[in-house]
Amino acid sequence: KKHSTMNICVIPARGGSKRIPKKNIKIFNGKPIIAYSIEAALASGCFGKVIVSTDDSEISEVAQEYGAQVPFIRPQELSNDYTATNPVIAHAIDWMQSNGDDINHVCCLYATAPFIQAYTISNAYKNFSKLSADFCFSVTSFPFPIQRAIKIKNNNISMFQPQHFSTRSQDLEEAFHDAGQFYWGVKKSFQIDNPLLSENVIPYVLPRHLVQDIDTLEDWKRAEIMYQVIKQINRKI
Repeated sequence: KKHSTMNICVIPARGGSKRIPKKNIKIFNGKPIIAYSIEAALASGCFGKVIVSTDDSEISEVAQEYGAQVPFIRPQELSNDYTATNPVIAHAIDWMQSNGDDINHVCCLYATAPFIQAYTISNAYKNFSKLSADFCFSVTSFPFPIQRAIKIKNNNISMFQPQHFSTRSQDLEEAFHDAGQFYWGVKKSFQIDNPLLSENVIPYVLPRHLVQDIDTLEDWKRAEIMYQVIKQINRKI
């Protein structure tokens, strides 16, 4: 009999993080950081299955405790420092399909994105499916004009774009960067490793206060403080 197709969420979370040990399950404001991604995915109502792709038994346990499925342990060759995201998602898609799931759209959600909101995932999905894009991913604006960025070499300062030394900031084009939260994609886009930046890819713009890249312990601390502030503000509203 024909199965109905479903969307799946794949959260890549390998064990060996160098700069922040056990980063994916480190306690962030009271619970493992990966829990925020799992809970937002489940609450979004977009997915037939929420899957964590990991090579680590401790991460696997934590993920299942918060409601994700861990149907396979990720192979070693896809678990090193240099593995890109697309092959990890493609592996999960192939595994699920060879085990009987009929997959439609896929959302890759990062394990260290505690500001991710369920409504962001579902709104982005609406835009993505309406416009039949290959991918849709989160972006946010730079807080300062990138055209006026400076570099420091041997204690000397120079501009990346000296021609903008006296351009007024309101005359400079606004710049955005990947917010590192989610990537909605057509199944095939992940499988054939489509480039993330191409014509048929749409952005989902997030406010800057809901974005924090977490690579170092300093980032981690800042993110925890931001999270507490946002929680307090939401309580007052």
